[in-house]
Amino acid sequence: MTPESKNGKMNRHAPSEKRTIAITVGDVAGIGPEISLRVSERYVNRPDVELILYGPENAIQAVGRHLGLKHHAVIRDIGKIDSENLKPGRPNAETGLASFEAVKTAIQDAIAGRVDALVTGPIQKEAWRAAGIDYPGHTELLAAETDTSDYCMMLTSSEISCCLATIHIPLADVPKALTQQSIERAIRLAHQTLTQKLGRAARITVCALNPHAGENQQFSYGEEQTVIQPAVEKARLSGIEVSDPVPPDTAFTPAMRRKTDAYVCMYHDQGLIPLKALSFDDAVNVTLGLPIIRTSVDHGTALDLAWQGTANHQSMISAIEFALHCLH
Repeated sequence: MTPESKNGKMNRHAPSEKRTIAITVGDVAGIGPEISLRVSERYVNRPDVELILYGPENAIQAVGRHLGLKHHAVIRDIGKIDSENLKPGRPNAETGLASFEAVKTAIQDAIAGRVDALVTGPIQKEAWRAAGIDYPGHTELLAAETDTSDYCMMLTSSEISCCLATIHIPLADVPKALTQQSIERAIRLAHQTLTQKLGRAARITVCALNPHAGENQQFSYGEEQTVIQPAVEKARLSGIEVSDPVPPDTAFTPAMRRKTDAYVCMYHDQGLIPLKALSFDDAVNVTLGLPIIRTSVDHGTALDLAWQGTANHQSMISAIEFALHCLH
């Protein structure tokens, strides 16, 4: 699942080569610093991996002192935080700007080849807005910074993989945002990625938008017939094994999951609800189609758990391991 570079060549590394992974710690008022410090401790003795934490060093160290954690990775000091105003569970414009600057710097380092892959910790989108940042999240920023238009978000685990045709928009806006192009892109990128991972042709199940797949337009405005099905037919012409639109309430049954390698979902929660029900602690967010490798935790800032020493860092471990797999 190694993304292609702009010149079409794969960014592959020799098996013995040491990989450098940029870890953006996310919003320092949340659990990001804790899980980043914990994974740095886990990887300190790995001879094949070097982690670099991106974020405000004073805040990262403050969380470490509070929890009795030592950092075992280089910290690249990005973003200014007034320690007196830093409170657990209390993100603000300052923490939002710091997390944005860390992500943007890490993306630039990945593009320049100074790091081999990027793993992002959880941001607080409200804090980005408070800081005057227009991007709704990581994915849109990554696409803009890498000049990528052919991309989509995939959440993946050992249990299930879901690729999203639309992402961070209000549910009421989904029908008009769905296009044949966006659905076909999600099918194609999911197929490419899972085929490379599995070593065989991936099987794609496409979710319908409406109950009962619209039931011949009784419960729809014809989205299945006029938008989704044409994308499916185009994908089939390119040799992809892909289903017709499947009613969402039966798409994720155990029997369907056994014959599906990746789902293409029409909106954010259609894919994220089954994924988090099955794999909350170890799922990984991957941005497909980028010229760099980017993975992420699949959870948010968990402000209610911030700085308490109870945050689960398994998703970040999974994200690091997935990035390393992409580099092989």
